Amino acid sequence: MPTFENIKAKYNTLKFNSIASILESLVKQAEENEISYLQFADLLVSEELKNRETKRKKYNMKKSHFPSMKHLEEYDFNCQTTISKRQINSLLDFSFIDNRENLVFIGPPGVGKTHLSIGIGIKAIEAGYKVLFVSALELIEELDLAELRGELKNKVHSLLKNDLIIIDELGYLPFNKKSMFNFFQFINSSYEYKSLILTTNKDFTQWSDFFMDENVAVPTVDRIIHHSHIFMMGGDSYRLKQKLEER
Repeated sequence: MPTFENIKAKYNTLKFNSIASILESLVKQAEENEISYLQFADLLVSEELKNRETKRKKYNMKKSHFPSMKHLEEYDFNCQTTISKRQINSLLDFSFIDNRENLVFIGPPGVGKTHLSIGIGIKAIEAGYKVLFVSALELIEELDLAELRGELKNKVHSLLKNDLIIIDELGYLPFNKKSMFNFFQFINSSYEYKSLILTTNKDFTQWSDFFMDENVAVPTVDRIIHHSHIFMMGGDSYRLKQKLEER
């Protein structure tokens, strides 16, 4: 005579752990509603798939390396008048990811570029995409180390396993010659293959300042902006406003 315990053990053996954990409640639900065998079979697999999807999204959220959880619902669009809530919401069908397009947020420090980037990234994970957040400095350090070890190609390939890569604070520090060529290799590999979100305090006309070589800056900019949505952000510091309001 089968028991719940040995049936659950069989489900666990098959790695159907979600079904095993709620089997008794599912059987009770089926009995109370007098559902058919086929409906019960569908109920079992639906619960397993739902729980696996929840775990997958939770895992992807952890692997995204967001420095903090900044949700779009918390962003004050009244404070930042150079970009509208409608503009951001129009991106949330994620056709820009499906079409391998980029988003570029340009503006001075404190106007909410990182907040918007993380908020969009969180929504993308909830929609089923894989997202990676990395500061420009961290990315350059990783690429330079990989190049030093003769593993640059493998490192770039690993980064591009994500559907969306967010590169934060590009342009705050200048690149050395090795770094700017490694960064170009990454941008060139992602071009028309994966989507990027970049935040920067530099207008494209100033990119030669931190690349220190216009011959590298121009093709890099060209690949980034060819398929991109560019948002010029201005106004007072969002962080400074929040700080003053706390007083």
